[in-house]
Amino acid sequence: MLTMPGAEPYHHRGGPVGVLLCHGFTGSPQSLRPWAEHLAAEGLTVSLPLLPGHGTRWQDLRITGWTDWYGALDRELRLLHERCATVFVAGLSMGGGLALMLAARHGPAVAGVVAVNPSVRRDDPRMIALPLLKHIVPTAPSIAGDVAKEDSPETGYDRVPLHAAHALTKFWTAVQRELPRVTQPLLLYRSPDDHVVSPANAALVLARVSSRDVTERLCPRSYHVATLDHDAPEIFDGSVAFVRRLAPEAAEEPAT
Repeated sequence: MLTMPGAEPYHHRGGPVGVLLCHGFTGSPQSLRPWAEHLAAEGLTVSLPLLPGHGTRWQDLRITGWTDWYGALDRELRLLHERCATVFVAGLSMGGGLALMLAARHGPAVAGVVAVNPSVRRDDPRMIALPLLKHIVPTAPSIAGDVAKEDSPETGYDRVPLHAAHALTKFWTAVQRELPRVTQPLLLYRSPDDHVVSPANAALVLARVSSRDVTERLCPRSYHVATLDHDAPEIFDGSVAFVRRLAPEAAEEPAT
């Protein structure tokens, strides 16, 4: 199956500190590519995989579930550890939730988490009908492209397959159980004007994690896909500073 232009995975071999980046539901690596390239330019090793069922056509997402998405990231994390002594995880939306689950399950193998508008709960009460509705209506309107900045489109599906949406609700149940096991330093970015994920998601994360080193920062000029929006430079620079604070060995000469 052909990958959508711009949705290709991205990998960069840099120094001894690595970052695994996780994209969101129905999205693709394109939404995080500028972030990945910024981290790479700062000398970090970067892995930005394409999750199963994403980046091709929505029909491919329909036959996947959250364990497929998590499993792909789990494998990438293990591969990254073969090249790097220290590894951080970061993600946008569902990718932020997946990053938190990786931190919960891998413990000390994850040095820290950066979550941008993480998705960890059901915001739309109508989603409770998904177990039945998915057999009647195949898709719902797209959630991609929630970006305030003009001329900064997101590459994602134009429809949401309801079978996959139901799988996402199962992921939310699972990640909520795991949040208390997150003890790593956490840097959380949140857009007050987010049309996809409600503020209750960030509040739930901050209330449930066991991390003592927690920082919340707002993205006041951005919508949901803040990594492509006006506040992206602050996210990029802030995540580099976060990594270097916790892993001084990352503070080497930037890549050229």
